[in-house]
Amino acid sequence: MASVRYDRINEEIRKALSEIIRDMKDPRISPLTTVMRAEATNDLKQCKVLISVYDDDYRRAETVAQLNRAEGFIAREVGRRIDLRRIPEFKFILDDSIEYSVRISQIIDRLNDERKDTGDGND
Repeated sequence: MASVRYDRINEEIRKALSEIIRDMKDPRISPLTTVMRAEATNDLKQCKVLISVYDDDYRRAETVAQLNRAEGFIAREVGRRIDLRRIPEFKFILDDSIEYSVRISQIIDRLNDERKDTGDGND
């Protein structure tokens, strides 16, 4: 039963973080930033936030670094939007799972095209 509660807390934190990051006016934060997942510890002292940035490598690294520098501001904003007994300390981490899945999809497509070109298909 407790895991359902923490799942809901994590989802509320994720939603609040998405809104806060979208509203931030910092030009160093890419507008193509998505909060993929928030994982708060059971005692709500820390929260690991997985961020996906659909931009070049430099902008991705700069976005994550800037979010980590703005952690105090972001924590205060989360505290204003969500009623929690304790606001966790946020650690933003780059999530490259979308990029990875796109790369795998491209490899599969290329292999399928090569199979069609050589006539090895079992169709």
